This record gives sequence, C-alpha cells and structure tokens, in this order.
Amino acid sequence: MIVCGVDETGRGSAISGVWVGACILDPNNPIEGLKDSKKLSAKRREELAEEIKSKALSWSINIASLEEVENLNVLNATLLGMKRAVESLNIQPNKVFIDGNRIPDINIPAEAIVKGDDLIPSISAASIIAKVERDKAIKELHQMYPQYGFDKHKGYLTKAHMEALSKYGPCPIHRKTYGPIRELLEKQLELF
Repeated sequence: MIVCGVDETGRGSAISGVWVGACILDPNNPIEGLKDSKKLSAKRREELAEEIKSKALSWSINIASLEEVENLNVLNATLLGMKRAVESLNIQPNKVFIDGNRIPDINIPAEAIVKGDDLIPSISAASIIAKVERDKAIKELHQMYPQYGFDKHKGYLTKAHMEALSKYGPCPIHRKTYGPIRELLEKQLELF
C-alpha cells in the first residue's frame, strides 16, 4: 500500500497564502525524528526537510495563494492546495492521510486525523517540508516589509504584529478579509 501524508502551514496567519505538503515516504528508507514540525527547532526542520526530499518516494509542495485565501476563504483555499499537492505527486497513493478534520475533494481513499502530524510519519514529513518552504518565503517577505517583524511572528497576529498594523496599516500581502485587518481598513476609510 502506498500511503501519502498531507499537512498545511500558515492557515492561521494573517499574511500571504497557505503552504501544503504531500509526502510518500519510502518504508525501506526510514527517517528518524519525524514529528509535528512545530515541535522541532528551525535547524532540525531544515535538516529533516533535506533528508525527506532525498529519501521520500515522492513529495510536493503547493501554495494556496493569497488571492485564493481571500476569494474562497482560508478553509476552502487550504483544501484546494491539499488537492493540488496530492495530484502533483509523481506516484499516485492508495491512501491519503490528512492532518486535521477535513478531506479535500480527491479521488483517492482519504482519512482526516486530528493531530496526525504527531501520529503519522508521512503527515509529519509533509508538515516539515511545507513549514521549511513557508519559512523561506516569510524571510523574503520580511525583507520586503521589515516594519512588520514577520521574521519574529511569521505573520500571526501577535501583539507586536497588531502594533505594527496599527502604526503602518496593512501591506499588500496582508489578508484583507481577516477580521482584525478588515476592521483596520474600515477605520482608515472612516478617516477619509
């Protein structure tokens, strides 16, 4: 049986899109230390991502764009990204395990597993490669918009991020449909 794991990162962020990883591990070439990417240091994630990419039978990363997040909503954009990530694998799996409680519209038997990124190695691997790719993109976005401190909070609405938003207003990569950002934009409009 060829099993694929799928996970996303960035769904709860207030910036940019959602990164989705899909991974089919090689049972004959195991990888030690796979677990939820959030429980690993950035350095360890990067090491594991390289190992995953070299040892996995197949892997892919898809991005549900900012426009898709804003037009479809974050859940539907994530499910679309998951569908595309699975479909872009160069091997079709017999079973797909997805972290969470929703299954994308795919023609392969699938199972959603809450906290699957800690329970199913292929989901852990998908989580790790997606997070490493997103972290690289966030570093680039931080270079473009350093005043928001994306390098510290990765776009999540921390106190520091909210303070920067209040001071500078949203930038082009902020999700304008998100409540706190939409409210800031509405307040700015009221001033004019």
